[in-house]
Amino acid sequence: MADTKQAQHEAARLAKQITAFAESHGGSAEGQISYTGQTGARIALVGENGEWGDLMATSREIAEQAVRQAGISLRETFDGEMAAKVKTGPYEWSRMAGSQLGGPSNT
Repeated sequence: MADTKQAQHEAARLAKQITAFAESHGGSAEGQISYTGQTGARIALVGENGEWGDLMATSREIAEQAVRQAGISLRETFDGEMAAKVKTGPYEWSRMAGSQLGGPSNT
């Protein structure tokens, strides 16, 4: 992990982004942290209004610290209950289905 001062700065920056996301998407959000290997940890966020996004942290520890500082609830897994809250639009559906549903190809 990066030195303590850098880690604290990164966690504070991420917490500020998480808080801004929650405030702009219904006032609250919940998150889930996934390990992504050497690149760190992904913080998946779902707002109260169903909008979603994600942020990257350089470590799981920093991600957890950021979530604690932001005060959002944290789930162990991105389970069906959390996924059911996510609103998707035409862009997401075309990207998920790709050419199977006539969406833009990924090549």
